[in-house]
Amino acid sequence: MHTDDAARTPADVPGPEELVREHTVYACVMGSRAFGLATDDSDTDRRGVFLAPTWSYWHFHKPPTHVEGPLDEQFSWELERFCELALRANPNILECLHSPLVEHCDATGRELLALRRAFLSLRAHETFARYALGQRRKLDADVRTHGAPRWKHAMHLLRLLMSCRDLLRTGRLTIDVGDAREELLAVKRGEVPWPEVESRMTALAEQTERAARRSPLPPEPDTARVTDFLYRVRRTSALAAP
Repeated sequence: MHTDDAARTPADVPGPEELVREHTVYACVMGSRAFGLATDDSDTDRRGVFLAPTWSYWHFHKPPTHVEGPLDEQFSWELERFCELALRANPNILECLHSPLVEHCDATGRELLALRRAFLSLRAHETFARYALGQRRKLDADVRTHGAPRWKHAMHLLRLLMSCRDLLRTGRLTIDVGDAREELLAVKRGEVPWPEVESRMTALAEQTERAARRSPLPPEPDTARVTDFLYRVRRTSALAAP
């Protein structure tokens, strides 16, 4: 918790940018840089989690559940919202927890990272597959309309399918593509014919289905453990209220 909370008056509810600047508990780099797919023109996508002080909820205007900015390509979630989405196996949220590029992590952030396995469950099979299906439909629409897909999106869909398959096989989420980097970048450059890319996507989807049937992941996440964590964090913050 931040020691300056005790010096605030009840009217000094922190604004969105202040929540990100002063109350972030975990921040990482995501996107191509975290996936091991960065090239010279890649953006730096930053994602984070902030903890709104408990006392800031004792007002009519509640803290936001998320904040865009203040930096370019930066997006942050309030801790409770982040945990809620992670328990639902939101792909983007789960991947944030497993980024190899951590820029900030305080004591609360370290506790959050220690809960990574508590969030993982077979729910990921449905959420990853549903997200992948939506992206596949967009790619198919591009092919029908323009004669070719958006190759960068095709690359990232292959990456997601590979990540989901391996998560279901091993029970561990690894987002860096490792040795698959060059074959994926070849897709991004449009060097792989679309029928071949389609064939790879279909094969990966079938492998994912087989992996789900014998996955070591539990059916549901450990909600009780996450709830206990959130309660303790909120309580500590409340005791430090001005």
